[in-house]
Amino acid sequence: MLRNGLEPWHLLIVAIVVIVLFGSKKLPDTARALGRSMRILKSEAKALKDDDTTATATEPPATPQAAGPTT
Repeated sequence: MLRNGLEPWHLLIVAIVVIVLFGSKKLPDTARALGRSMRILKSEAKALKDDDTTATATEPPATPQAAGPTT
């Protein structure tokens, strides 16, 4: 039933609904805000990835703990 996902006419209906809901005057501002948010999200994700790679590169390898005697 949903093998093909979104077809072109689905996207057309979504675009019409968005235009009706937000109005054509607010769409550029909404798109600009969405673009800014995506840019911030990308930079934060990249910063987290860079932090993870530098943290793992600077940490010494873990040494196994010797097991204590069991009685």
